[in-house]
Amino acid sequence: MPEPDQRNILEDPKSSDTADPNNPQNDKNWSLAAKLSTYLTICSFTFLANVNSSNFTVATQPIIKEFHVTQTQAGELVCFNVFLFGMGNIFWVPLMRVIGKRPVYLLAMLSLCMMNVWSSKAVSYGELLASRILSGFAAAAADATVPAVVADMVAPQDRGHYMMFFHLAMTAGLFLGPLINAYLVQEQNWRWMCYFLAIAVGVVLVLSIFTIRETSYHQRHDSTSPAKRSQIQWMSLTVGFNRQASFMQALIDILANAAYPPLIWCSFTIGISVGWNIVVQLMSSRTFTKPPYNWELGDLGLLSIAGFIGSILAFYVGGRLIDIISTRSTARHGGVRLPEYRLPAIVIPGVIGPAGILIFGLCIANKTHWIGPAVGNAMQAFGVAAISNVAVTYSLDSYKPALVIIFVIRNTIGMLVSLYAADWIERQGPAAVFGEMTAIQVVSILFAIPLFIWGSFIRAFTSRYGPMKRFQE
Repeated sequence: MPEPDQRNILEDPKSSDTADPNNPQNDKNWSLAAKLSTYLTICSFTFLANVNSSNFTVATQPIIKEFHVTQTQAGELVCFNVFLFGMGNIFWVPLMRVIGKRPVYLLAMLSLCMMNVWSSKAVSYGELLASRILSGFAAAAADATVPAVVADMVAPQDRGHYMMFFHLAMTAGLFLGPLINAYLVQEQNWRWMCYFLAIAVGVVLVLSIFTIRETSYHQRHDSTSPAKRSQIQWMSLTVGFNRQASFMQALIDILANAAYPPLIWCSFTIGISVGWNIVVQLMSSRTFTKPPYNWELGDLGLLSIAGFIGSILAFYVGGRLIDIISTRSTARHGGVRLPEYRLPAIVIPGVIGPAGILIFGLCIANKTHWIGPAVGNAMQAFGVAAISNVAVTYSLDSYKPALVIIFVIRNTIGMLVSLYAADWIERQGPAAVFGEMTAIQVVSILFAIPLFIWGSFIRAFTSRYGPMKRFQE
């Protein structure tokens, strides 16, 4: 690896000025309990937001029967929700940079609760589709904003471990969500999925009022010694307000970040992983409820446990291991910490994840015993969790203020995949399609090699233009 440009070296907060007692990154200022109560409550919101994005994957048949719509229209309840789940970040993140994170989370939770109440009362397909689109928009506040919270509170050497809690919450929502929702649909009806989410989000909202602190930290440039805020002051909705921030400038910066190659790689790599997971869930719904399996919806939900197990197994590989690899590489290079030191950890999930996609597809095509697709599901879920965390943590270290575009592109890919997956599989058959999916995912992961070799030069070059130039200054 070439010698790093000085601008590419990650700052260690222990050696920086942390005299301000309100800087959340220093453990002396914020206790571990304060950090965890804030972060884990936000991760609970992330879990429910992802349950919201995947809930109608198990309810396509009831929707078709009740509203007399096509399979494609039933799928649109998922794909457009996923699309707004990504696009909503374009609104929430600029708003967060102006008014702070705490008011954004509280407002978004209230909105998500209300949208699910609306969904539960929908009397037409059009009304249900509108409520699902708006619920995706509200849920987006639990997505791209969370890495910024980690960057606010956690030093670089521990970010991989903490970020894995976020990705575990995300994947738990994707995999445990269908399990919960399948039994609700089977025992009651699809409306109870929305009732459950409205109640659960409401509970987290009430909890958030007392647990989520404002993590936005505006560096002081004067010589005065500020007083440490009390618990009541941290609950204020104005403490994160930034008079210097501009909503429109933040929005323009988000769009301009598409000009940074590492972020584009991260976006497509994660988008492909998440998109393929949607295909697996939709394919499971269409396959196991028909002969020769003839499963009930509750049994279909149990299949998602395999995916959750896979994401749990990824917790160490995708989290603490990338911190260990990065720290050891830093020690070997004289204490210089570079974002690229995290990339070697992608090898393990880069093999297991694509292999799981292929196993699942071949087993479905040949209608094997259910244990084969379950193993494939667990392997691809392992890949989704670990690959996503490695890529996002690398991007967080490289372009801290520029992550939103990743989530926008990721969910755009998820929307397109969920919209056209059925036609794709119908034309070519599951074996061919899942083989192509495997090849596409492998190619996307292999692009980590040139980033590992030339990432330092790329970041030095990209710091000369766009939002990163202003951020560096």
